[in-house]
Amino acid sequence: MSEASLSNRARFQIPAESMVFARGVRKSYGNLEVLKGIDLDVAKGAVTCIIGPSGSGKSTFLRCINHLEKLSGGLLLVDGEFVGYDLVGDNLYEVKDSLLCQRRAEIGMLFQSFNLFSHMTVMENMIEAPTQVRRIPIEQARSEAEVLLERVGLSDKLDRYPRELSGGQQQRVAIARAMAMKPKVLLFDEPTSALDPELVGEVLNVMRDLAESGMTMVVVTHEIGFAREIGDQLIFMDQGVIVEQGDPRAMIADPQSPRTREFLSRVL
Repeated sequence: MSEASLSNRARFQIPAESMVFARGVRKSYGNLEVLKGIDLDVAKGAVTCIIGPSGSGKSTFLRCINHLEKLSGGLLLVDGEFVGYDLVGDNLYEVKDSLLCQRRAEIGMLFQSFNLFSHMTVMENMIEAPTQVRRIPIEQARSEAEVLLERVGLSDKLDRYPRELSGGQQQRVAIARAMAMKPKVLLFDEPTSALDPELVGEVLNVMRDLAESGMTMVVVTHEIGFAREIGDQLIFMDQGVIVEQGDPRAMIADPQSPRTREFLSRVL
């Protein structure tokens, strides 16, 4: 752990087990306030699932974690460090793009669309970031990629192009590609919403395997069954705030907020 991380943990009283630490996180676009003060701790090795209606701020919060969106206010640290800023005295200063890239490399993100490079084979997609960003030797990157692709059940697709794969296969490649960067945390933004129903299970199985291996995950999802089965923490967001949070099984069985109860009654 870096000196900056230790210093920040002490200064902001960040728990030792916290991987994602958010306090008073706000995000506005002009006069539109999308996040209205989010407080959240995601423990190392835990799976936090975020549910809520469209427009509630779920995806925006996820994008704030890896600084794809700049905060309008509040604090957000990953493993005790700011992603897009450095703290000098009492002031935050934006870091250069090169350093931002390095810090983002610690955070894997999976989107609804698979975002694979269409002109590259599966193997080329796998080794591009490790060799270019982390400077891993190409043979090592290929060897590690083969292990990851076998883990997601795609060891026979190394030389295929994304257009030759099903949606579920493409998303599994995207997960393996994110894992190739050896991230500290994986962020999933509704990773199954673009898939045909029969392909959802194969992606969720890979995510279950990751959860069981101890990967820290923050998952925006509509898959309530997955959240109940795998989640360590469930967050219900609406209109830019956290309405309710707690143990997934208890929350789904007996939500305490009327708004949570109303939402779950419509999706279960």
